[in-house]
Amino acid sequence: MLRRLSSPRLAVFFLLATCMLATTACRQLERLTLVRPSADRGEFTQVAPTYDVSGKTSKSALNQAPVQLLAAASSLYAAGQLDKAKLKAQQALRADPASGDAHTLLGLIGSAKGQIADAGAHYQKALGIAPDNGAYANNYGIWLCSNGQALESLAWFDKALQDPAYPTPVTALANAGTCAQQAGELVRAEENWRRALSLDPEIAPALSGLANLQFGRGQYLEARAFVERWLAIAPQDASALQLAVKVEHKLGDNAAAQRYLLRLQAIAPGASLVTATQ
Repeated sequence: MLRRLSSPRLAVFFLLATCMLATTACRQLERLTLVRPSADRGEFTQVAPTYDVSGKTSKSALNQAPVQLLAAASSLYAAGQLDKAKLKAQQALRADPASGDAHTLLGLIGSAKGQIADAGAHYQKALGIAPDNGAYANNYGIWLCSNGQALESLAWFDKALQDPAYPTPVTALANAGTCAQQAGELVRAEENWRRALSLDPEIAPALSGLANLQFGRGQYLEARAFVERWLAIAPQDASALQLAVKVEHKLGDNAAAQRYLLRLQAIAPGASLVTATQ
């Protein structure tokens, strides 16, 4: 039985990514997945207290206010109105100091505004309110991984996986794989990505991670298999097409490499076989 939920499902996923695909570091960050409150579906991770949103009594109407404030803050955040979103989220937190979701949203806003330390403090405070919450552990792990502490982040993804109410362990597994790779723990990275794929055969971060990992090991046939699966779900992913060019070049199939290169050039004019196969 799921706990801490104020609506049927947990929050939708928010991708932590603003950088270009050109560098490995950016690709690693783009594969990390945060969990946030969603105003679109009214999905909020319920921590404490439990709200009666039936509207039958004046007390329940008062208790609903923090949820409404958080929904408004989430909508403003999604619209890119960060300052207004921060004010609303702070109001929600004042209305309910035990709202881990309010801290989570303030953490997201802090990250978007470049206030990195402030964001980390909010993720920690969310965990202080609900230390066994898998979503909060996942988010703090991402913050650590994104700020030079990839090795330290792995324990938090493990903690997320220990939460029986965390409905998307595939998210923590994919994140753990990416951060393990960043920490140089390639055996763990492969294990986490393969476990993620056992739960969701189409999770792109695991497919891309394994494709690049096998290519780096010189296992080009395995790399081809993973990159083909990656492209099946993301046919216009420039990094997938670039890797496909390199894989086919290593396997000696220049015709296939050229086909992938033409697809890459269609979305990234100026790409060449020379740069793609370095």
